[in-house]
Amino acid sequence: MLLSLYNCRSYAATSETIDEEKEKGGQKWFTLPSFTAAVNGAAVGKELSRNRSNGGRGTITNTASAAADTTNTTALKWVTRCCPELPRSVVQKLFRLRQVRRESCSGQAVEAHERPLKRVAAKDSMNIGDRIHLPFSVQEFPADKHKSSNYKQECHCSEEEINFIRSLELYKDPAIIVINKPPGMPVQGGIGIKRSLDKLATACLSYDLSEPPRLVHRLDRDSSGLLVMGRTQTIAAVLHSIFREKTVGASNDVTDDAKRILQRRYWALVIGSPRQRKGLISAPLVKVVVDNGKSERITAANDSQTLSSQHAITKYKVIGSSCPGFTWLELTPLTGRKHQLRVHCAEVLRTPIVGDYKYGWQTHRNWKPLSSSNTESHWNEELRPRRNLPFDLNMDSGSISEKTPRLHLHCKQMVLPNVYLALQNVKLHSDCDLSELESLELVAPLPSYMQRSWDITNY
Repeated sequence: MLLSLYNCRSYAATSETIDEEKEKGGQKWFTLPSFTAAVNGAAVGKELSRNRSNGGRGTITNTASAAADTTNTTALKWVTRCCPELPRSVVQKLFRLRQVRRESCSGQAVEAHERPLKRVAAKDSMNIGDRIHLPFSVQEFPADKHKSSNYKQECHCSEEEINFIRSLELYKDPAIIVINKPPGMPVQGGIGIKRSLDKLATACLSYDLSEPPRLVHRLDRDSSGLLVMGRTQTIAAVLHSIFREKTVGASNDVTDDAKRILQRRYWALVIGSPRQRKGLISAPLVKVVVDNGKSERITAANDSQTLSSQHAITKYKVIGSSCPGFTWLELTPLTGRKHQLRVHCAEVLRTPIVGDYKYGWQTHRNWKPLSSSNTESHWNEELRPRRNLPFDLNMDSGSISEKTPRLHLHCKQMVLPNVYLALQNVKLHSDCDLSELESLELVAPLPSYMQRSWDITNY
């Protein structure tokens, strides 16, 4: 049986189910849900960001266009949106062979069973209320080929691995899933990476939806903390826009937390202490090639590199440490550049993050483990049995009492708008006011080795 046509019942844009055996003209059809106005997620996210930066005054000015983005929705897009697991090549072939029909509701007061079915081309625009009919023979397509490009790289996980990934969840609603990313797990795949969170999310965090969660921002492999994923394509578009607007609209003048719709706060343990207990770092970053082109790194741009650099702004403040030689910082990135926090700490504040061997390698050459003999509760981690976690992860060893500490950078707190409520309001009201939309406040506990370093330095 055609799996994709059954799975599309979970498609968020409609509550209608598919009529599997609608018969017209002596032929049976699979009938997709009626076409409805799609929410323009990017427009909603952009307007949310602008509204908050203007002090929360006014309504979403482009709500109507955001909630009724129909002009660019073709018949091909609607079929692939309703049936995400049906291979695009099969859908295109159905249109090419002129086997797809449309039942139009263009203002005619005609009973549904009397409406004629007309051939529709892949590029034809959809109108509100239109229903697409696919030939019933599509069910004969082999079930093992019913995997869209989103599922081709799906990981096959054991029950233990699935339970572990789900244990990382900190928050879940119909729009987003937030997890506490463990250190050492890559967010995206690449050369030599077999298991990454984007693939694992497809296998473990899709639940009853027909499409997998989508990444909307990144965390370095060795860092940890809050990671947000959108559960549908529309939600991901909203969140992408919010994260993008955060960077595009950032300036030295916009430092008021109340005016920023997205707030992220990282905790980092650094070597040394900044000259001031709090401040604002505004230092553009540039990518440079090293090792004869074999690798690259990010560095603070000098005057000659200004044209090729990207502006980067970080707020920081000291949050604690009673141990000489180490300081705990709260870092708030106002822009989202690659390795921004690590470079700003190492090159601007001159206090590299503990365990950052890429940007603080010179400081770590003279590294000496900090003795935890002040309290017996901080036993020697190197002698403690390591917990066996799936994916060969280790969240116990790596504190500052060891010879080789791990990266001490953790996304601790995040404030972001309740995207699910925002979209519900946009769908229900043409001139909704989202200025008072409630925010989600998320907190992720430190990994074990960072918590141990915190206890040692604040004893």
